[in-house]
Amino acid sequence: MYFLIKRILFLFDAEKVHYFVMNALRLSFKIPGVSWWLSHSYGKSDPRLAIRLWGIEFPNRVGLAAGFDKEGANLEELAALGFGHIEMGTITPIGQPGNPKPRLFRLKHSEGLINRMGFNNPGAEIAIEHLKKIKNRNFIIGGNIGKNKDTPNENAVEDYLKAWEALYPYVDYFVVNISSPNTPNLRQLQEKEPLKHLLGTLKNKSLSSGKNKPLILKISPDLSHTELDDILEIIQEIGLDGILATNTTLARKDLDQRDEFIQESGGLSGKPILNRSTEFIRYIHLKTEGKIPIIGVGGITSPEDAWEKIEAGASLVQVYTGFIFEGPRLIKRINKFLLTKLIKD
Repeated sequence: MYFLIKRILFLFDAEKVHYFVMNALRLSFKIPGVSWWLSHSYGKSDPRLAIRLWGIEFPNRVGLAAGFDKEGANLEELAALGFGHIEMGTITPIGQPGNPKPRLFRLKHSEGLINRMGFNNPGAEIAIEHLKKIKNRNFIIGGNIGKNKDTPNENAVEDYLKAWEALYPYVDYFVVNISSPNTPNLRQLQEKEPLKHLLGTLKNKSLSSGKNKPLILKISPDLSHTELDDILEIIQEIGLDGILATNTTLARKDLDQRDEFIQESGGLSGKPILNRSTEFIRYIHLKTEGKIPIIGVGGITSPEDAWEKIEAGASLVQVYTGFIFEGPRLIKRINKFLLTKLIKD
């Protein structure tokens, strides 16, 4: 059924379709019985899939990556599809429109997306209003935070602190996003000294807050091994709680030349970055001797892809582009597959 619907939806602009589907999902929950049906069709997790990480009980290992629900307006509806956690954002202190449209492009043959959204979001205050309205808080929420486009890098720490403080009462963990390729100069914050200052400030703030909520760094797949080694050294020195590997890439490898939007600028996600992402996970896991928990994301379109990332060293995985191409049954298939693997092992 989903593949028939997808063929129709893929005839229209990707960003418009995204908001249409999200609005339709939200409206459908007002119909008696729809929420129950979705939850029982997709959302029930076998208790054996649960994993405890950072003192948090995750119902299963499969999450929805940031960018899908930027402002937390559809978290309950998305949770009903079976996700063990949902990462909202990226949230900036002040709302901003992002980059000019069109800015989201499907690569149908490559099963990928190119986006140059630019941290479009309504800002922390609006996000909080959505979070306050959640009625059934039976899922894990991550808060992905970033800086405003107009904030110079030398003042970036202030933006991250503002977003962290605003979301702190409402989310279970935080992801520091300095690796999006779509905000000018943002990736410069991955350099050694700026990164050490940013992460150190946030970690100290978290430790002094009374309840130390996990702080995770989202990294770019375009880093060299030397740059990645520097980041891992900082993470271990500061005592950061985890690493999310990886964000989108600026590279254009493994693409089907039949796709019409290959030359569009922005970050590439989906199947073409599967191997690069998994390589990063494996490298980080071996380099740190498994001491740093990893959330693996990038190119998961099948249960086997998810398992490969877990075998490489990821404790949790996230989907985004694969969810768009495969539909909600992907989460159910992954969880079913993981259950057989975890029981067997």
